[in-house]
Amino acid sequence: MASEILTSVGILVGLGLFFAGVIAVAYQKLRVEEDPRIDQVDEMLPHANCGACGQPGCRSFAEQLVNGTMAPSKCTVSSGEALQKIAALLGVEAGEQEKVVARLLCAGGKREAHNLADYRGVLRTCRAETVVNAGPKACSWGCLGLGDCEVACDFDAIFMNDDGLPVVIADRCVACNDCVIACPKDLFQLMPVSQKLVVQCKSLLEGDPALDKCAAACTACGRCVADAAPGLIEIKNNLAVINYELNALATPAATRRCPTDAIVWLEYQQFELLQQTILPLGRIEKFATDE
Repeated sequence: MASEILTSVGILVGLGLFFAGVIAVAYQKLRVEEDPRIDQVDEMLPHANCGACGQPGCRSFAEQLVNGTMAPSKCTVSSGEALQKIAALLGVEAGEQEKVVARLLCAGGKREAHNLADYRGVLRTCRAETVVNAGPKACSWGCLGLGDCEVACDFDAIFMNDDGLPVVIADRCVACNDCVIACPKDLFQLMPVSQKLVVQCKSLLEGDPALDKCAAACTACGRCVADAAPGLIEIKNNLAVINYELNALATPAATRRCPTDAIVWLEYQQFELLQQTILPLGRIEKFATDE
């Protein structure tokens, strides 16, 4: 009996040593040497792991930079100085990347939109409210105002204003997409700051039925279509839709006759001034101006 046990143990030990040797030889023959610059670049990145560059994390982004498949400017969190240092290390151009920010496609806060009921669930979140008959708001497309987006933002780029709407602080936004994912109503969209013409409504109702639910709703009146360049805006399913392929033709003229201010012209530089001066008053995303 004892001899059988010792034999079994010996066989197992022998097999273990054999496979360990095979693995060691395979490692020596098949291993791929990692470029030491990956560690250097990784150390120079912000380690936010936000995914805004399209990679799952900063380490993966560093690998793509060293491989030459991405430009340093794809990192929207790093400062310009940091990107230049990375570019100098790799001997490449830092590249140019237009700033992209999250935009809220709803202007119907507590003062504009009506509630049909009070939500008193255990979980005070937009997602929990949505599960209960799409939420208590009369407009089933509108923002519920409980701040899931604010909680999801790791960069403190979103706060809830006194009208119950989230406000995006453009300078802090890195276009990480977290607010887009967090919003159960799909009310956030990432846009280049050059796209200044924005429809802040997703209601598919037309005319008075839309206004009965929200004073800031798009009523599909078509004035913006008539005032904009041909083909820039069209009415689809009772909602004004902008063709951003023609963004170069966009002007503030399309906003001037909108009866509800559902379509606005957003100036990035003006947002920065407003955020420094009247930020607590809210509804910054609603402010529109001529160039």
